[in-house]
Amino acid sequence: MSSPGSGPVTVTFAGSGDAFGSGGRFQACIHLRGPAGAAPVLLDCGATSLSALRRSGLDPGEVAAVFVSHLHGDHFGGLPFLILDGQFTRRARPLTVVGPPGLAERLPEAMECLFPGSAAVKRRFAVEITELRPGSAVTAAGVHAAAWAADHPSGAPALALRLTFGATVIAYTGDTAWTGTLTEVAAGADLLIAEAYYRDKRVPFHLSLADLTAHRAELTSRRIVLTHMSADLVGHQDQVGFETAEDGLVLHV
Repeated sequence: MSSPGSGPVTVTFAGSGDAFGSGGRFQACIHLRGPAGAAPVLLDCGATSLSALRRSGLDPGEVAAVFVSHLHGDHFGGLPFLILDGQFTRRARPLTVVGPPGLAERLPEAMECLFPGSAAVKRRFAVEITELRPGSAVTAAGVHAAAWAADHPSGAPALALRLTFGATVIAYTGDTAWTGTLTEVAAGADLLIAEAYYRDKRVPFHLSLADLTAHRAELTSRRIVLTHMSADLVGHQDQVGFETAEDGLVLHV
């Protein structure tokens, strides 16, 4: 738990859905605000993130950094929109984007695909890209981020992440098949945000509820919240035996 005087981290699941909008949910977009008025950061930024943030009453222009787990559209496809929104709203503060190797090439490519010419436009604010390899760590916007290898091909290495805000640790599986490194990611964390795509169906490179149930004793975080659920799980959350996220859920960790 947070140490005395440090204050809680506010976690808002602006988007808690899978790639296909199951249950009408927005794609992955988790808004994290540290204590003492720290600028917020995002954990993933799926293509629907601008709408998700505004639906939750959150200002995209305040976001100081985005930590990206992997380079699939439902996890990083909102970045071109976030950057262009900053341009048109006269943002001045830098935006840091931290993600797996390949991000520095893929982000401009995504911008050019969606909005030709946008990658080279001069802006009032800098977009600072930091590539984070499994086994390494970086500090951005006052948040310490450590990365582990996830098992989820996306044209680049996928990451499971562990973000530290002062004394508070938020762990995140991203999308991945079960791998023993998830026990390290979760170890002692205040909150583990875990993918649970299907109940027990084996979908390659994704976690299921059955996986998490089987390995629950190994996941030593203080709290576990499930996200990225398919239609197989949405609507059956009362049967899963874990806390579950929904769009707009706010936690104080």
